[in-house]
Amino acid sequence: MAAGEDGALSREAVLDYLDSHPEFAGEYVSRARATQGRDGVPIVNWQAQQLFSRRRGSRHFDQHPETALGVSTFFPRRPLSPARRYNLRKRSPRKQPSLEKLSKLNELDLMLELIRDIANELDMTNLCHKILTHVGILTNADRCSLFLVKGSRDNKFLVSRLFDVTPDSSVEQAMNATGSHEIRVPFGCGIVGHVAKTKETVNIRNAYEDPRFNRTVDQRTGYHTHSILAMPICSADDEVLGVAQIINKATGGHEFTDKDEEVFRNYLTFCGISIANAQMFEMSITEYKRNQILLQLARNIFEEQTSVDKVVHKIMKDAQDLLKCERCSVFLTEDLHEQGVDFSKIFDLVSGNDADKGVQSPSASTVAWLLESGLAKHVASTGEVLNLQNTGEDSRFQFTEEAETGFRIKSALCLPIYNRERKIIGVAQLLNKHNNELFDENDEGMFEAFAIFCGLGIHHTQMYENVCRLMSKQKVALEVLSYHATAREEDVGKLLSTISQTAQMPAATKIGLYDFRFNDFVMSEDETIQGAVRLFLECDLVNKFRVPYDVLCRWVLSVKKNYRPVTYHNWRHAFNVTQTMFVILKTAPFSSMFSDVEIFAMMTASLCHDLDHRGTNNAFQSKIESPLGRLYSTSTMEHHHFDHSIMIMNSEGNNIFQSLSDEDYRQAMSILEDSILSTDLALYFKKRGSFISRAQGGATDWTVEDNKSLLRAMMMTACDVSAICKPWEVQKKVAELVYSEFFQQGDIERTKLHQKPIDIMDREKKDELPKMQVGFIDSICMPLYKVMAEKWPSLHPLYEGCRTNRDHWQALSQQKTTIVLPEQTDTTSTGKRLASTSSTDDNHSETSTSDTGHSTIQTSEINLSGKLAVSSRECSTTDIVDKSADFTSKKTPLEHLILANKPKVAQDTDIQRICEEKRKEISWKRYTPADSKGQRIVQEAALKPRHAREEIVSHGQRTSSQPQQLCKKISRISLHCTDLEDVPREHIHNSRVCAIL
Repeated sequence: MAAGEDGALSREAVLDYLDSHPEFAGEYVSRARATQGRDGVPIVNWQAQQLFSRRRGSRHFDQHPETALGVSTFFPRRPLSPARRYNLRKRSPRKQPSLEKLSKLNELDLMLELIRDIANELDMTNLCHKILTHVGILTNADRCSLFLVKGSRDNKFLVSRLFDVTPDSSVEQAMNATGSHEIRVPFGCGIVGHVAKTKETVNIRNAYEDPRFNRTVDQRTGYHTHSILAMPICSADDEVLGVAQIINKATGGHEFTDKDEEVFRNYLTFCGISIANAQMFEMSITEYKRNQILLQLARNIFEEQTSVDKVVHKIMKDAQDLLKCERCSVFLTEDLHEQGVDFSKIFDLVSGNDADKGVQSPSASTVAWLLESGLAKHVASTGEVLNLQNTGEDSRFQFTEEAETGFRIKSALCLPIYNRERKIIGVAQLLNKHNNELFDENDEGMFEAFAIFCGLGIHHTQMYENVCRLMSKQKVALEVLSYHATAREEDVGKLLSTISQTAQMPAATKIGLYDFRFNDFVMSEDETIQGAVRLFLECDLVNKFRVPYDVLCRWVLSVKKNYRPVTYHNWRHAFNVTQTMFVILKTAPFSSMFSDVEIFAMMTASLCHDLDHRGTNNAFQSKIESPLGRLYSTSTMEHHHFDHSIMIMNSEGNNIFQSLSDEDYRQAMSILEDSILSTDLALYFKKRGSFISRAQGGATDWTVEDNKSLLRAMMMTACDVSAICKPWEVQKKVAELVYSEFFQQGDIERTKLHQKPIDIMDREKKDELPKMQVGFIDSICMPLYKVMAEKWPSLHPLYEGCRTNRDHWQALSQQKTTIVLPEQTDTTSTGKRLASTSSTDDNHSETSTSDTGHSTIQTSEINLSGKLAVSSRECSTTDIVDKSADFTSKKTPLEHLILANKPKVAQDTDIQRICEEKRKEISWKRYTPADSKGQRIVQEAALKPRHAREEIVSHGQRTSSQPQQLCKKISRISLHCTDLEDVPREHIHNSRVCAIL
């Protein structure tokens, strides 16, 4: 290098040296950047490594790909595309060797240098340019061209990648020379088409003498082609990737020699590897872009679900951007039928016109033009995927020019859109790919993915619209339900006036609300409502939490209104449970163990714990797959009870928690839910062991929330089954109600579900009820009451009442009773007409009617009321008579029914009143005759009772073993009673009358 006057190097000299030694410049800059920090301070290697190692372990940041080593510049981590990873490898690009340097190399070194130059090149344009310039150098060719294979497997063609490249031209010059219009050559056409099809090398010494040569290019450009050497470029699998063509050798007689062919062939072998790698790289970039678009499409689908129009428009816009087409249309089907298909809606998007206009509906003329060809209807009807690369060649469809815009359909890709059930819900259509390209197999696969997303988007949006409609209907239904589920204002006013007048409100002590032996059977419905209000007043909850009296009255009346009139789990059961909870909370130490909010919530839960009970258990809801069973997998009815209580509170004027603070409100609602759910016996069995161990431990702190929550759960169960602790007469009536409800569920399971019910619900095993009741007490009640009585002596009355009732049930399970029915009916002598006896003597039980003149029937059926249960249509010979009852001195219900219809006593108001009372004591049960004819007669009686009565009695006389006098007597009794059509079939039980019926 030349030096200046002062001995220093001049700028011009340095630049000249760098121009002639470019590799030195690159190495110098890289070395300098590696040893300099951000502020120009040298950083040693280990410091740089430590600096980057701290950040590389970060979850949120990573080194910027193009940041020089040692510079602590960081950016958010993001996935790198294939193109970005390629740029990372090209951080220090290899300088292309100059022609001067290449000219000094021998043939072998030149070949290696040129191969090394293209080895890591993955950009297809740069790679093709390097291949052509290298070929020109190796063969001294004047101009070079490269054609790559495109199209499907059955329709391949060659496309000019770069055309007429000279050895000294740049990439930009080559691209400008090729232009935007590519040359497309089918396989087998022309020189390059012949080479691609046959894989042969073609060396033409005089191009104009070869008929395959096209002189049009020379005529257009003015260039004269002398010789042509064309050779295929193949992959490792010997598949043609392209064709390289060189024209006019620059030296000699313009002809390519055999040596040129050999060099050309050797170099193209390595070019095939590089082109295959570059094509795979292009495919990876394309797939990466497609995946990103599909991900964005999925986001759009799930972000926008309020309108089908918006979802479809986004999908169409993304499809146009990816597949590079001029027009995209979507047809939504309305109905598929034999005559064709009807479209409910059509979307049309023209590239570049509607990008910023949002969703627009096409005009009527555009819709008619889109449907005119019949392409969409054909695809919707057949489900066929159509890729028309030349619409003019397909005679099935008639494509015309659009009148408004002059748009012509050159190529089309059309496929069906399916929903989740594989039902065609629409058609998607792409028209005219950009740059006159054709839709290929990749486009078909990508468009099918778009169609799938389009189907999902449409399906989800339609589901969302349906959900919105259903939610609106639900809101309306809830408003209606809330209105009808809320107590009437006149009832609220009546109850409110009763509360305001203390004299009319029953005192808690007077009606026994402080007693575990409380009996609600003596109270009327209005008195039970007043008693429920009295329970909350006695706890002083109204004053402590400032509950308005009208809100309390309206809530209590609404709760009562939402209890169904089922046999047992009704309003009275809820009232009894609440009364038992009240007594427990009022006794020591529970009165001081719970806070006021807890007491308020537990009292509320007790009254609401069986809201809207249907008279069936959780297992039954699962068996019939009811909506409740599908809604809640566990504790089905308990969850429904809680939800129903919340629904009542959310009704206007029913929120008794409205004055609670936010913290107290959350605590009250949590306790309310836990307490109601705790009435599920399945949860009781899970928790009971832990409660017993803690209660018997002695050192348990019941003020701890976990222990207190467990205690509240056990208290709810103790109150829920507290009827087992009532006095014997009350307990018997309650048990009768319980098993009557159980039997109704069992009957449904047997007749409707065709399943055998469990023993406790099986009417056929009613004679085992006392035994099953003992089992219920031993397995559920006694362990709980015993532990609670031992831990808290104030609860001993519960345990004592349970133990006493168990003894009664045990005695009933071991005894047998009989009813002796006389042969003749004597209405003047009660003692002669009907006698009852009880005996355990087998000989006495087997006495025949002919010997004694009486009909003695052995049975173990239990009438839980302890009285002779006779319906207004029955003379039961199988019901049990209490052994202590003196039926010879007291009239039975049957006798009163008969006497009430005698002319002589019809005027006796006392007898009429007693008969009416006895009618209310009737116990109805199910009966089905054993023989098929009897069943048919019973069915006819249900439809035509008056006309069928004589046939019923006649059939009974033929099938019954009793004398005809008994049949006549029963017939006379039935004539004085309610007509058969008034008696539900499921209420008739196995009496002698039913045996005749």
